[in-house]
Amino acid sequence: MIPHRVLSNRYTRTEDKPVFVRGLFDKGARYYDNVVDWGFLGSGAFYRRWAQQRHGLRPGMQLLDVACGTGLMATAAAQILGSAETITCLDPSEGMLAVARTKLNARFVVGRAESLPFPDNSFDFLTMGYALRHVTNLEETFREYRRVLKPGGKLLILEVTKPSSRVGSSLFGLYFGKIYPALTRLFTRSQDARTMMVYFWETMDACVPPESVLAAMSSAGLTAVKREKLAGLFSEYHAISPS
Repeated sequence: MIPHRVLSNRYTRTEDKPVFVRGLFDKGARYYDNVVDWGFLGSGAFYRRWAQQRHGLRPGMQLLDVACGTGLMATAAAQILGSAETITCLDPSEGMLAVARTKLNARFVVGRAESLPFPDNSFDFLTMGYALRHVTNLEETFREYRRVLKPGGKLLILEVTKPSSRVGSSLFGLYFGKIYPALTRLFTRSQDARTMMVYFWETMDACVPPESVLAAMSSAGLTAVKREKLAGLFSEYHAISPS
């Protein structure tokens, strides 16, 4: 299952998506933190830490942060763990990893969610922050997550989900599709940064519904699969690797 249809204005085949996404984030990496910070009203750091703590991240755990980007999830996790020594950050974008390396004394690996370069049963906890839309296949991704998690290991995926109501959907599209990209261009003076945020909107708008994500997680063999909603906008998908 693909997380959204092919966006023909960006690439013509699903197989071409990874190259496009990697280039997009390589170009936009230096703007990413500031854009995300003001775009979510400065609440992101607290929310990432709170979500990981609520879902069971504890000191001593081996953590894999997939699609780590500039290290925002991992930085929040390090505050819970006490250090970044047990954190592994993985991302396909060298540009994003270069920014993350300036923040954390973690292990950094170039790679994709669909083919994780780690042995079976390697991690106690796996996170993915606002990047599920960028994979090429949900079932492949979730099977890899199950494989690298230890028995009983926990998975937490944070996402922004388009509201189902007509009014909510319209307001969502107005902000993420129009206002946010326009302000990004104004503040950064970068077309690359604006394109990155327009693409965020395009993937959120086209993303499969939460029910499909949950079905793909269950199909991959993960257990205790659930979704929690916050403010009608944020989704926390979580599951456990079977014993």
